[in-house]
Amino acid sequence: MLADKRPGDIAIVSMHWGSNWGYATAPGDVAFAHRLIDAGIDMVHGHSSHHPRPIEIYRGKPILYGCGDVVDDYEGIGGHESFRSELRLLYLTVTDPASGNLISLQMLPLRVSRMRLQRASQTDTEWLRNTIERISRRFGIRVVTRPDNLLEVVPAANLTSKE
Repeated sequence: MLADKRPGDIAIVSMHWGSNWGYATAPGDVAFAHRLIDAGIDMVHGHSSHHPRPIEIYRGKPILYGCGDVVDDYEGIGGHESFRSELRLLYLTVTDPASGNLISLQMLPLRVSRMRLQRASQTDTEWLRNTIERISRRFGIRVVTRPDNLLEVVPAANLTSKE
């Protein structure tokens, strides 16, 4: 894939990995994501979890360890209520086409009810903000709520993290 990458291309690896429930990120997953970025991948998109998991910016590139579900048929299934799986995020990234580096990462908070998506309330948005910031803190990530109620990732020190 990287051999075919041309100027302006953004190389994304999207993979089903990690646990379905839980916020911990396995050291092997972190190391693997870093190796992907080091090899020339511009973004790592993780999916499997039914709720959002940590975010990292490594060498200017986003690693989404688990984006959670946007559309699914799990509504009403109990057992993991503390993860608030009814709350969803759409991830909106802007990257520099020359370098592939992240310019901005915003998230649109949503809530599912009766299999329909709607904008999350301010209270639910704040819960998501607090959660994403707490679970991503080890990667130097802060999350702020913008005036338009979007969440925005604010990475530490020039969009880099050292792990």
